[in-house]
Amino acid sequence: MHIAIAEAKAKFADLIRRVETGEPVVITRHGRPVVELHAVSAARKTPLVGAMRGRIGMADDFDEMPDDFMASFDGSGPRE
Repeated sequence: MHIAIAEAKAKFADLIRRVETGEPVVITRHGRPVVELHAVSAARKTPLVGAMRGRIGMADDFDEMPDDFMASFDGSGPRE
């Protein structure tokens, strides 16, 4: 749908309803398109920060290293 600015001002609420149903609306000035109205996509229901809270776990021994692995760093392990 193309509509002139003056008419769009008078029918703004109706234009919003049309856009919400998926109808494209282009506002024109002197017959030239200047603005296109479109619906905003649905807002994200789950916030990004903290979205996986309670779904991901960490092993109790996460920060423990095997002795043979640590030996390669402190110089006590076998050399190649």
